[in-house]
Amino acid sequence: MNTRITKHYCPKQTLILKKTEPERTFRCGGKILLLILLLETIFSHFFTLNAEKIVTVATIGDLPPVIKSDNKQDIVKHVINFWDKELKHVLRKKPDLIVLPEFCDLSSLGEPYLSIRKNQVLDFFASVSKKNRCYIAFGMQRMDEGGNWRNSCVIVGRNGEIAGIYDKNFPTIGEIDLGIKPSDNSELLKLDFGKVAVAICFDLNFDELRAKYAKEKPDMIIFSSMYHGGLSQRLWAYTCESYFVGSVYRGYPSEIRDPRGDVVASSNKHYNYAIAKINLDFKRVHLAYNYVGLKALKDKYGNTVKISEPGESSSVIVTSENPAVSVEKMIREFDIVQFDDYLDQVREIKVEEGNH
Repeated sequence: MNTRITKHYCPKQTLILKKTEPERTFRCGGKILLLILLLETIFSHFFTLNAEKIVTVATIGDLPPVIKSDNKQDIVKHVINFWDKELKHVLRKKPDLIVLPEFCDLSSLGEPYLSIRKNQVLDFFASVSKKNRCYIAFGMQRMDEGGNWRNSCVIVGRNGEIAGIYDKNFPTIGEIDLGIKPSDNSELLKLDFGKVAVAICFDLNFDELRAKYAKEKPDMIIFSSMYHGGLSQRLWAYTCESYFVGSVYRGYPSEIRDPRGDVVASSNKHYNYAIAKINLDFKRVHLAYNYVGLKALKDKYGNTVKISEPGESSSVIVTSENPAVSVEKMIREFDIVQFDDYLDQVREIKVEEGNH
C-alpha cells in the first residue's frame, strides 16, 4: 500500500513586535545619553585646547647651610632633609615647575662628598616630582658619560624621569681650574607646556648665548644661579620674548619675570620663594600699523584677550585667555604684525633702492 505524503509549506513570516511605551522611552533615552556624552567630549576638548599654556611656576632662593662632618653621608641626609622641608612651602600650590639654585645640593664641597652623594639627591628630587606630578629644575655638579665634570641644571619630569639636562656653557675660570668642563650644547628642552631654555649663573654675561636663544624664542628661560645678574635678567627676558624664572642663592631676590622683563613675583626677606601663574599663549607686537587690528581684536574677543602695554616701549604683549582660540589665530585673523616681523620689514625697506 502506497502512502502518499503531502508536504505542507508555510510561507515565512516576519515576527513584528510592537514596541511598548517604556521600550521607546528607554531607547530614546539611550540615544540622548550617547549624544550628551559625545557633546561633553567635544566641549571638554574644545575648552581645554590651551589649558596646557597656563603654568604655575615656583622658585626657591636658598641653599642648605654647610655643616662640618667627616661622615659625608650625614651631609647628604642634611641636604635631602633641607629640601624636603623647603619644597613643601611651594608644593601646596601644585606648581608645574619648581626652579632651584646652582649647586643646590652642596656640590661645591668637592669630590670626597660627591663620591658619596652620587645620585641620592637626584633620586630624591625625582621621587618628589613623580609624587606631585611636577617638574623640578636644580643645579648640581655631575660626571657625564665621558667622565667629565659638568656644572649642570637637571630637570626631572612629572614621571620622575630626567626630562632634560643643560650643562653650563660658560663656567668661570675658577670652575675650569677645578675641573669643570664647558659645554657647547644649548638646545631648547621640550617640556609638556612648552620649549625651555636654560642658563646657569655666569652664562648670563654672554651675548652669544642670549642671541641664540632670542632667535629660537623659548616659552621660558630657567636661570639657576649663585648670582642675580641685575639688568641682564630683564634684558634676557625682553630680547628672547620669554618668561624668565630665576632661582638665586640667598641674599638676592629670586624672581619670575614676564616677556617685557618686568617682575611678576619675587622672594623677599620674609619668604625665600615666589610663585606665579603664567600664561604662555602670548605674542609680542609693535604698535606701528597695528592700532586698528588691536582694537578690532579687543572688540571681538573682549575679556578673553589681554593686551598689556607699559607705555614706554611702543610694543604690547597680546595674551589669549580664550580656551578655544590661540593668540596665533587671533593675531592672524586681524593681520596683526609681530614685533620681530615688523623690524624685519624695516630692515628690508631700508636696503631698497632709493631709501639709503
